[in-house]
Amino acid sequence: MDTLAALGYHLASYRRVWRSSVFSSFAMPAMFLIAMGVTVGGYVDARGGSGLGVPYLAYIGPGLLASTALQVSIGESTWPVFSSFNWIRSYHAMRATPLTAGAIVRGHLSFIALRIALASAAFLLVLLPFGVLRSWWSPAALLAAVLAGLALAAPTFAFAAVVDSDGYFAVLFRLVVVPMSLFAGVFFPVGGLPAAARALAYVSPLWHGVELCRAAILGTPTAWGIPIHAAVLLAWIAVGYTLAVRAFTRRLED
Repeated sequence: MDTLAALGYHLASYRRVWRSSVFSSFAMPAMFLIAMGVTVGGYVDARGGSGLGVPYLAYIGPGLLASTALQVSIGESTWPVFSSFNWIRSYHAMRATPLTAGAIVRGHLSFIALRIALASAAFLLVLLPFGVLRSWWSPAALLAAVLAGLALAAPTFAFAAVVDSDGYFAVLFRLVVVPMSLFAGVFFPVGGLPAAARALAYVSPLWHGVELCRAAILGTPTAWGIPIHAAVLLAWIAVGYTLAVRAFTRRLED
């Protein structure tokens, strides 16, 4: 019940602004698919250079879905968390009630999971007219996207709770989010990367999310098998959640 109470706060806040996200939830995926999948993909397919077994549009569609989950996740777990500690101090107000630090973390993560699910559902609807959904298991990509998003959101919660300036988020984006988005299998297979870069891709939650989304939408096998990819994402979530609860507890108990 404590988790639901914390979730209720975020839902009440989102109810006042949800309309502003509806257009971007559909327009941004469509523009990305046209720009990368249709335009660039047309050149790639025409020259037979993809070697992917499917048209380039079908290849990057699931990857962009996982990447969208990443963008929603990082957007909701950086400045919103930092501001709840330092600017609007809503976490402190919650802690003044019977809510524990753990309940506050779970409530906010639950809200982010909902946001990821809604954005991913919109992305799937956009993929439908492009003919990318090739498997009856395509709806399972929603779960994969949520897991991938939470795998990044949970440790980012811990990071946002301990930094003393929001300027650190620029470092996070430049050194983690952007490289992950470019080199985690969204636009091309990671097998062609140098060994060190390939190892980093395998560790990143986005690569595992991309593999699961691609398997669900295209009906193709994953690189390591679905259980292993899911286990890695769950491990990211578990470790990140533990660190976040500890960081929240220190901040709210001082």
